[in-house]
Amino acid sequence: MIPEIGHYALVLSLVVALVQSVIPMIGANRGDAAWMELARPAAVAQFLLVAIAFSALTHAYVVSDFSVLNVVENSHSAKPLIYKISGVWGNHEGSMLLWVLILAVFGAAVAAFGDSLPPSLLARTLAVQAMIAAGFLLFVLGTSNPFMRVDPPPLDGADLNPLLQDPGLAFHPPFLYLGYVGFSIAFSFAVAALIEGRIDPAWARWVRPWTLAAWSALTVGIALGSWWAYYTLGWGGWWFWDPVENASLLPWLAGTALLHSAIVVEKRDALKAWTVLLAIVAFSLSLIGTFLVRSGVLTSVHAFAVDPARGVFILVLLTIAIGGSLALYAWRAPVLKAGGLFQPISREGALILNNLLLSTATATVLVGTLYPIFLDALDAGKVSVGPPFFNATFIPLMLPLVVAMGIGPMLAWKRGDLLGALGRLKLAALVTAAVGLATYYFRSGGPVMAVVGMAVAAWAIAAAIDELAGRIGLGRLPPGESLRRAARLPGAAWGTALAHAGVGIAIAGMTGSGAWMTERIQYLAPGEQIGIAGTQVRFDEVIRVDGANYVADRGVFSVLSDDGRVVGQLFPERRRFLVSQRVITHSAIRTTGLADLYIALGDPAGEDRPDAWTVRVYHHPLVPWIWIGCVVMALGGVVSLSDRRFRVGAPARRRAVAPGIAGAEPTPATRGGV
Repeated sequence: MIPEIGHYALVLSLVVALVQSVIPMIGANRGDAAWMELARPAAVAQFLLVAIAFSALTHAYVVSDFSVLNVVENSHSAKPLIYKISGVWGNHEGSMLLWVLILAVFGAAVAAFGDSLPPSLLARTLAVQAMIAAGFLLFVLGTSNPFMRVDPPPLDGADLNPLLQDPGLAFHPPFLYLGYVGFSIAFSFAVAALIEGRIDPAWARWVRPWTLAAWSALTVGIALGSWWAYYTLGWGGWWFWDPVENASLLPWLAGTALLHSAIVVEKRDALKAWTVLLAIVAFSLSLIGTFLVRSGVLTSVHAFAVDPARGVFILVLLTIAIGGSLALYAWRAPVLKAGGLFQPISREGALILNNLLLSTATATVLVGTLYPIFLDALDAGKVSVGPPFFNATFIPLMLPLVVAMGIGPMLAWKRGDLLGALGRLKLAALVTAAVGLATYYFRSGGPVMAVVGMAVAAWAIAAAIDELAGRIGLGRLPPGESLRRAARLPGAAWGTALAHAGVGIAIAGMTGSGAWMTERIQYLAPGEQIGIAGTQVRFDEVIRVDGANYVADRGVFSVLSDDGRVVGQLFPERRRFLVSQRVITHSAIRTTGLADLYIALGDPAGEDRPDAWTVRVYHHPLVPWIWIGCVVMALGGVVSLSDRRFRVGAPARRRAVAPGIAGAEPTPATRGGV
């Protein structure tokens, strides 16, 4: 009965979404306040109905209701509870239901916190959001119904893909979807503003917090996925430029550009058309990623579905959403006023350079991802576009971006002084030079790009600290005054410094891991040792371990000091899951914060050496800094969200009032948000 309640709730949510997408839009066109006001309760009702449906599916997984086909195909009664719950979104149907739930959450949040929005803009935004929800609800109900029954029900299920039975994969998809779907709000705001024909600083102030929330969640989601791939797959890497990995990176890059261009709209009333286009592109790239994962055009450990019929449905949705929004943009964007003027050397100019490089990087990754697919579809041959292409094209674009990232905040709005900005970054320049020279010296001169990478990482971190120190007068003012200034500093200033420093920390981790990683792969028998990066590791034994729904061969490895003492132990496993009989690697990692010692236990050596096992040992310098940097970046986004200016709206723009005309009202053209 509970699955039927979930199914009916999903059908009712589609009805509500259709009403919400039509009535408030008509009301906004007519100026009918009652029809516009319908958008808010409809958004809340849609959320409640989808939440009921999601809860019903979760209940079916938790109690192992094998009369539901989705549970049969993706669960098993012996699974630990956490994986029963994460199994809800560990499959195509359930993950689409999670997508729709998060879409409804964001719509309800706009309805709840949209008091400062103009009624017409709020109504149109929620109507566009409902159109997106209606499309995906149709997709779920028409092609991916998670509540299909099976009769007679089997005694047990087929189990969840063992690769997904991991804590990292329990949290990775929800954060990833919060990012993907979160950009739908910026998209809805952009489309609503194009329909109204008005984009001003208040609009940018309303868009930025939603974009920040989505960007922060997507940063965490990508980091969790990278961490999972690193410690679970046993290959010792953390990023492979897999097409589905790229699908998550694309909206992140576009969202980063959107965050920075929205600042220019807010502060200088410029770049309005470009910012609207970025809002459309960021969510469009999220939709493209959804198509790639679920259309069957890709074969990947990340891919969910291989049903071409579902792919065609998503392609139709994608065409309507992207094609319709771009057509609206082409029609309405020319009427948007250009806004304030500025010199190339200015804060605005630095942000434009930021956008140019980010957009070029986005296009590069998109072309590299889609090019092999297009060739295959046209029967023009098969090509592989892998890490060499992306490393050769993406990295050179990021280096000047990070350099400009340090200089930009030091420039004034409208007209900046480049030499003055560089002068205020003398300490950062000295730190950068010192790190570069130290890297060159201690790493015997190379590789050259590693020296450059570490210097750029130091620049990003030092410049962020330098800019923050300048704001609070550190070293120029008494300590008490600097502390008072720090306490009064807006949350966005702290958040920007954290995010920029996080980029530097992550770059240092990527550089160290990529340039100086060492690897040893060989057969080892119990009692034998292997040396790597000055560390000796002894293979002690292999023991059999029984898990909740698997059996494992667990290797016992001892890390030895110079004098032969055991200073640590590692326990990598080869797990064989009882239902699917699939074998996966579960690596063991010993970290110092500066480097990881990583061991993966492979297959037995065979008849030649019946007591030996294949062992992979890696030493990854600085690799933990990748995920530390991502966490710091996401924390920067969260701290920025705490800025009260995002809650009170944009400040009113006031014209200069002539003496004796006190109390004169600003014109509608100069009035900002509240």
